[in-house]
Amino acid sequence: MGNGGNIPGEVKIFMNHLYEFKKGVRNMVLYTVKREHEGFMKQRLENQDISYIIQEVGETKINLFFGKPECLEAIRHMILRPLNQLTPEEDFILGAMLGYDICQQCKRYCGKRRA
Repeated sequence: MGNGGNIPGEVKIFMNHLYEFKKGVRNMVLYTVKREHEGFMKQRLENQDISYIIQEVGETKINLFFGKPECLEAIRHMILRPLNQLTPEEDFILGAMLGYDICQQCKRYCGKRRA
């Protein structure tokens, strides 16, 4: 990847997510990223023995889930379709697993239930 000035912003964000995961700030991360960075990210995760799942988003993007194996195992059972097609309950669970503010998740859930 070269030195700091040559690293794409998306890769810097990935490295920050990876750092936070390794420091215990997060149990799981979801990062939507350009497909062109997939190889680098997969290699970095595999080298550090970190579980991950890749979900196709379109021709140019992927959703990269990574984190603790037990979290990824649950994701394998839940994420069977695009994220915008999740039920309000699935969306709530995913947000909670990702460590999003639970009160915001409650508001989001209630809004989706009303829609």
